[in-house]
Amino acid sequence: TFQSCSLQDPTAAHYMFQDDPFLIPRNAANARLYSLSKEAGKNAAKYIIKQFPQYFDKTFAEPNIPCLMPETQTPQIEGVSEEALKERIHLRRVKDSVDLFDQLVQAGTPVSLETTNSLLDLLCFYGDGESTLEKQEEQKEDLEEPGVNTSEQKAPKTQFRRGLQSSGSRWRENNNAERIFKIMPERNAHSYCTMIRGMVKHGASAKAYDMYMDLLNERHKADVHTFNALITAVPYLKEKFTERWELAKVFLNHMVQQEVQPNLLTFNALLKTLRKCGGVGRSLALSVVKEMEALDIEPSLATYDHLLFIYYRGVDLSSTGIILEVLDDAEKRSFTPQDPDDGMCFNISDNLHCLSLAGKCCDLKDIKLAYRLNKAMEKGDNWKFLDMDRLNAYWSKFFSLLCMMEQIDVVLKWYKEMSLSVFYPTPKNILDLLQALDAANHLEVVPSVWEADMKQLGFGRRHDLLEELLSLMSREQHPEEIQLAFAKCAEDIKAFHEQTGREQALLDWTGSALGHVALLFSRVGRTQDAWYVMMERFQQSNRIPTEQVMDEFLACAIQTKCPDEAIKLVKLAASLGLPSSQRLKSRTEKEFELSEKQK
Repeated sequence: TFQSCSLQDPTAAHYMFQDDPFLIPRNAANARLYSLSKEAGKNAAKYIIKQFPQYFDKTFAEPNIPCLMPETQTPQIEGVSEEALKERIHLRRVKDSVDLFDQLVQAGTPVSLETTNSLLDLLCFYGDGESTLEKQEEQKEDLEEPGVNTSEQKAPKTQFRRGLQSSGSRWRENNNAERIFKIMPERNAHSYCTMIRGMVKHGASAKAYDMYMDLLNERHKADVHTFNALITAVPYLKEKFTERWELAKVFLNHMVQQEVQPNLLTFNALLKTLRKCGGVGRSLALSVVKEMEALDIEPSLATYDHLLFIYYRGVDLSSTGIILEVLDDAEKRSFTPQDPDDGMCFNISDNLHCLSLAGKCCDLKDIKLAYRLNKAMEKGDNWKFLDMDRLNAYWSKFFSLLCMMEQIDVVLKWYKEMSLSVFYPTPKNILDLLQALDAANHLEVVPSVWEADMKQLGFGRRHDLLEELLSLMSREQHPEEIQLAFAKCAEDIKAFHEQTGREQALLDWTGSALGHVALLFSRVGRTQDAWYVMMERFQQSNRIPTEQVMDEFLACAIQTKCPDEAIKLVKLAASLGLPSSQRLKSRTEKEFELSEKQK
């Protein structure tokens, strides 16, 4: 059917890389590099268009489609006038707008309140800086305190300064926004609200609170967006957890008095503040969610993130109650972005990490819960909230949990469908897969993991993976066909140790790795290769072969009728002073008809 043709192709790379097959990444590091390079190219193109608009002002397309052409960035209105100021504000030319406003003021030309407010909007949004390719998102502050049950517990003083976010205030004293605000002949509620939101956005929370007091003194009313900003700033205005909650309640009461209807962002801002209120926040978060339900406001992904952070950080995670309730709701919905924090830090996937890694955050190991989470993530366009790095991290954690909890057939089915199409396995994923194959006694699959995955993903030089792989292959005897495949893997690994390049350091042999390779060669009758490892590599690395290695090499020499190699082995054992040298000598004399010279 047509539907079967439109499903995801498990053999295809991410759609981002389809334009150039040569740049299809082999591993997570390459995927990150190529995706960032592609975005950097887009940003570079935007920069060129913005810096050199004169080269893009000609229209060659027939018919001309304006929406596909670059926006006009050059001001068209000349002279000093309010219309020219409006145009520069619309083009987001911060410096030009301020200069033109100052010229109008100096000339005695009145500027309307609406236009002045628009200029304040521009200045407060960009923090009085130029609107070029600056970072739009600041790093999420890490001021969340660990779970503390006492309401009087104070936040760490080393992390707290009144009115300043962790990244520091980026609001300059007496900047253009403040200067223009002070010289305005009249101000309305919009003027105050814009200044408050700008101060909160750029780290001047104390100034924002003082500005809010001025707004009340002037008998103006704040809008819902201003209250949302003030609630977000609460942790930087008060130190004690109880004081933070009391101040947040003051703002909520003011909303009631001013008849301002709360929205989703109001409750998300409140939950975001409760994240930084320790045990107080944990005791109040559910009542906030119930109030949302009473107002018929649906949660967003940021709501769930705040809840999971409040209840699942720094506490015993033996209970899945909140996670189950979140998933019950998330499974029924396909989400759309409603909050700037949506998708930026959706921690349900991080809680899957808690489920899958015992000894980290919890010991749940609940595969059914993981399947439910995956179903919710794949519903509609929910997966788009995770960027490529987070998506790869999500699938990596999910696959590790599969290896721990599922049957091997199910694990291999998921791996075939996911690998290199929706995620790039990490070294830990490969290690988990090898351990799952070992637990299920499916070691015949190991050579394909080496050939199709470890080599392709660039993991052929990782000591931990090589040790695990060689250990599994050499631990027991297997049918001849499987042993031949194991020997082929051992030959590849030997080549990886011996190859050198300009940017590659020589891969050091370990004694166990040498022993495993010698065993694998011996079991398929490759006497010369096994002896090369025994004689050359063991001596170069100052290693001593184990008794098992020497016994199996002798068995190989006997099987292939190579008395000279057996004699060399006895001499090697004697030169090393090994107690097994006499036993090896006796067995060699028994199995071979030696000449007088050989004896």
